[in-house]
Amino acid sequence: MKLWYQSLTRPDAWPAYQAALRRVLAQATDPGTVIEVHGIEKRGGVGDQYRRLEFIETIEVLENVERAEAEGFDAVLLGNIADPGLRTAREMARIPVLGLCESSLFTACQMGVTVGLVVSNDKHYSRILENVSVYGLNTRVVAVERMAVDRLVDLDAAFSPGEQRERILGQFHAAAEACVAKGAEVVIPAVGVAMVLLAEAGVHETVKDTPVLCGPMALVQAGQAAVRLSRAMGGRYASRRGAYGQPPPGQIEELRRYYGPVYPAVMPG
Repeated sequence: MKLWYQSLTRPDAWPAYQAALRRVLAQATDPGTVIEVHGIEKRGGVGDQYRRLEFIETIEVLENVERAEAEGFDAVLLGNIADPGLRTAREMARIPVLGLCESSLFTACQMGVTVGLVVSNDKHYSRILENVSVYGLNTRVVAVERMAVDRLVDLDAAFSPGEQRERILGQFHAAAEACVAKGAEVVIPAVGVAMVLLAEAGVHETVKDTPVLCGPMALVQAGQAAVRLSRAMGGRYASRRGAYGQPPPGQIEELRRYYGPVYPAVMPG
């Protein structure tokens, strides 16, 4: 099994995170599974909490979904808490495509009845709540608390011992405790880099026996399960009715004249 893990971080701007991410993913990888981690190489990769910048980076993400399928990967894992391009990617691809936010939320709902989220800053707050609403989990998410990490690349320094690390971990613990005080039974650090940072620091629980979910681990486990399920269903996974429906065979040639070689699985009719 080959999994393409797509981050929205630029590798040279996040060196400590890139190394830690690979270590954390390895802990959730079954024997026989290969994971390739890819970041943003063309444009951006340092400020996806802003909608305009996320949009720019999503173009490369979707290009990489096409590339992953063409190169024989079995699934694509979108390792960013905003799930950029998730629904578009599912419409495009024949292989399973899973998102970090969606997979983390659904896993947390199996671990507890109520969920708390710790976001990185005010800008991330509304963006993550939009995902919660889209996934139909408003009644399960009972608390959303903020840290104060406005410059996301500052998180990279927290992978080394020092003042920055203690500050970030302290902010998370305070926010997680506030989530528990509001009734959360599971806490999700709602920023991918922080998820990895906490896993590396051995933080898997907060007060009152409340689990702290490592989203990338949950995403890898969900991805492996999705590939096995797709194989058992004869290569089927995403529905082709409604939201993830593809253009009909009778229209595909016209669309390709204007858009290029889109939807390669659709044969002209």
